[in-house]
Amino acid sequence: MEDNVIIKQADAAFKAASEHLASELSQLRTGRANAAMLDGLMVEVYGTQLPLKQVGSVIAPEPNLLQITPFDPNSIQAISTAIRNNQSLGFNPSDDGRIVRVVIPALTEERRREIAKQIGEKVEDATVRMRTARHEAIRQIDNAKKDKLLSEDDARRMEKLIEETLNNYRLKMDAAAKDKEKEILTL
Repeated sequence: MEDNVIIKQADAAFKAASEHLASELSQLRTGRANAAMLDGLMVEVYGTQLPLKQVGSVIAPEPNLLQITPFDPNSIQAISTAIRNNQSLGFNPSDDGRIVRVVIPALTEERRREIAKQIGEKVEDATVRMRTARHEAIRQIDNAKKDKLLSEDDARRMEKLIEETLNNYRLKMDAAAKDKEKEILTL
């Protein structure tokens, strides 16, 4: 019974790290407008910081344009200010009193390479999370073995299964990272 729990916990941790990486990669700029580029942007409205998703809807009507329609027209200035002040985005929004428009400038070759480096950092972060989960699972297996809850053969089988699961997630992550890097470096 306990062996299934350990494997399920490890698999859940691997999956969480993989999904986190996918989320992080979706927020990277590729030269084309993507509503996910503004995920995580916080806007100060009503005296509190709220995610942009709670303040307005974001769409990409053209490949180089993002359009934000605020739920409350009074928050349009706060949205523009939040986008302008976020140095990592580097955008200069404009508004017509109803809608905020953000033109996505073309990426320079140097900026594309910087973003591609960020992919490696994000993959490494996810890999570290997975290694930590693997070490925790192996520690639990070792403790169960010491407590005579698992035999040597079962422990080896579980460790092998955890390694195989980890390698499968790593392959998926590497493929996603390569696809994103290709997308960023393609003009």
